[in-house]
Amino acid sequence: MLAIRTGDTGVVSDSTIFYTHTDEAPALATASFLPIVKAFASAADVNIETRDISLAGRILAAFADQLPAEQKVADALAELGQLAKTPEANIIKLPNISASIPQLKAAIAELQALGFALPEYPDEATTDAERDARARYDKVKGSAVNPVLREGNSDRRAPLSVKAYARKHPHVNKPFAAGSKTRVATMGANDFFSNEKSVVMGGDDVLTIRHIAADGSTTELKTGLKVLAGEIVDATFLSADALDAFLAKTIAEAKADDVLYSVHLKATMMKVSDPIIFGHVVKAFFADVFAKYGTELAAAGLSANDGLGSILAGLENVANGAEIEAAFNAALAQGPRVSYVNSDKGITNLHVPSDVIVDASMPALIRNGGKLWGADGSEDDTLAVIPDSSYAGVYQATIDDVIANGPLDPATIGSVPNVGLMAQAAEEYGSHDKTFEIKSAGRVEVVNSAGEVLMVHEVNQGDIWRATQTKDEPVRDWVKLAVTRARATNVPAIFWLDEARAHDAQIIAKVKQYLGEHDTTGLTIEIMAPAAATKYSLERIRRGLDTISVTGNVLRDYNTDLFPILEVGTSAKMLSIVPLLNGGGLFETGAGGSAPKHVQQFLEENYLRWDSLGEFFALAASLEHLAITTGNAKAKVLADTLDRATGTFLEQDRSPGRKIGTIDNRGSHFYLGLYWAQELAAQTEDAELAGKFAELAQTLTDGEATIVAELNAVQGKPVDIGGYYRPDVNLVEKALRPSATLNAAIASL
Repeated sequence: MLAIRTGDTGVVSDSTIFYTHTDEAPALATASFLPIVKAFASAADVNIETRDISLAGRILAAFADQLPAEQKVADALAELGQLAKTPEANIIKLPNISASIPQLKAAIAELQALGFALPEYPDEATTDAERDARARYDKVKGSAVNPVLREGNSDRRAPLSVKAYARKHPHVNKPFAAGSKTRVATMGANDFFSNEKSVVMGGDDVLTIRHIAADGSTTELKTGLKVLAGEIVDATFLSADALDAFLAKTIAEAKADDVLYSVHLKATMMKVSDPIIFGHVVKAFFADVFAKYGTELAAAGLSANDGLGSILAGLENVANGAEIEAAFNAALAQGPRVSYVNSDKGITNLHVPSDVIVDASMPALIRNGGKLWGADGSEDDTLAVIPDSSYAGVYQATIDDVIANGPLDPATIGSVPNVGLMAQAAEEYGSHDKTFEIKSAGRVEVVNSAGEVLMVHEVNQGDIWRATQTKDEPVRDWVKLAVTRARATNVPAIFWLDEARAHDAQIIAKVKQYLGEHDTTGLTIEIMAPAAATKYSLERIRRGLDTISVTGNVLRDYNTDLFPILEVGTSAKMLSIVPLLNGGGLFETGAGGSAPKHVQQFLEENYLRWDSLGEFFALAASLEHLAITTGNAKAKVLADTLDRATGTFLEQDRSPGRKIGTIDNRGSHFYLGLYWAQELAAQTEDAELAGKFAELAQTLTDGEATIVAELNAVQGKPVDIGGYYRPDVNLVEKALRPSATLNAAIASL
């Protein structure tokens, strides 16, 4: 929810690294770390350029033509998207907000308060102006950034130094209690998995998606959908009636079992489908309330899709709002106990759709012995509701393994690195341009330019229908990357694909074809359904062995949180490299699921617990890539010394502490800078660099106590940065760079 703006006007060259300014805790951390990066990089003739792809920045760019000149913002995301298709691309991407509608609306309100004349987000667009505004906002919400920048597939793994640290300083994975009632509930029928159909295009074409109602009237849902030869096109739907019946059943089961009720979705990446599903959950849980007051809530513009929190906040403008709020509170008391995101603040699992992101919430549940938190803050067993059954089995298989064999021991276990298919928006499910809530009963058809119906589904009102695309070139590159990693590590590579799923069956055929293009002699490369692959990988990990998970886009997201959280305590410490298809490099810095909580703590206590370790790894990989592609030997020295400095950083345990009084994120940056300067001063590959950094290394060494004292002195009281989504740049810099001694030392370089 936090974004930092910059005014960089540096000269872009082949020796330029593009650093993204994003949102929330990563953006705060950047304000502290980037001045150090720029100073060190300049000594090696490496230029650092920043581009604002924050939620606020993207909103303003979307309406640039309607804003006065002094408020116009360039479309940095589009610029970086074009850059990502070039060989010289070198982009460091920090986690950004994948905005749910409540987040989007909050950002709009904040920008309006700052004087930007932006339209409201129209829930129902009825005029041309509203339809235009809705279309612009729809390009911003959800996972809008990643499909643009990810012009390559993903190579994500825990660096050896991180694994070594985790083994030496293991975190605790709690055991499940005897007789634990925690389990996953999923539909298994009439959902996206079971209703999926898939085709491979025989040639380039332009498709149309149309809805034919029961009375024969036709509505074109999507036209001009360009596809390429060999491209996989999928279509599926989730039945609203089946979903409602499933939810009613799980609510009754949670009440009968006396466990916490929690839903786990992906309302950010699946920015149309999953907020609708979340709304169904809210309506099911508060069925009596909506039966009695649903008309009044709808008239007030209060939608279950936005969550209970949004509804409760809007009741002050409803005539009988107090009565309705009392009804919601009574339903909470009478229904099954619901899990809480923040019991101190009364934020339930049903408050905000973006608070219950499955890839972060489920690993946290498993790590915590199958328990989430109730209204009073106590822990209890949980019914984890994941409606679509496509990947729910991965989490149930993990729960079954931990119950049977005990918690994973970070001191001894192996690793599950990931090779993920994501290039050119592969498998972007639930995205706004091809996902629809069906308005009336009938059928949805996917039709080619010759008028032939490629896929058809009989649908009812309220069903959620979606299509997705996966181009052939990314699949071929994905297979190549998997073989390359298996060969480099001599580790089994498992393709997590289910032949019983229509899309996966098409992918499996391509995998088998493209594996034939590589020498796989001596390698273990297999194809397994996700639940079976989970069991196989966990069996190996318990023996201290590594197994590469080769997955599609969504499972890439899930696996690169699930296994790192169990292995090393967090997904923020992963090395994430995206070799771009045209030769450039995208370097990602870890997941941002915990970012909002860190911002909240920072604003209340001026203590930023965010760990930038993933950023250190990404920067080193970026510098190394630049050295290789430009021949800049000094950049290679920077990369090598940063790697060694990061090793010292881990060995000395300089990550942020948990409590006030220890170093936070700003202190971590100081120590990384100190160790990096020391390594540069001591290295013998480049005498000029050694000379440049000798004085800085000495200054930082001598000033350590003073700098740490200055950084820690600001802790313990609230801090004002002028906003969440678009805070004041000067206030942010003042808050994140409180050590005059450190600032002067960096400036001297």
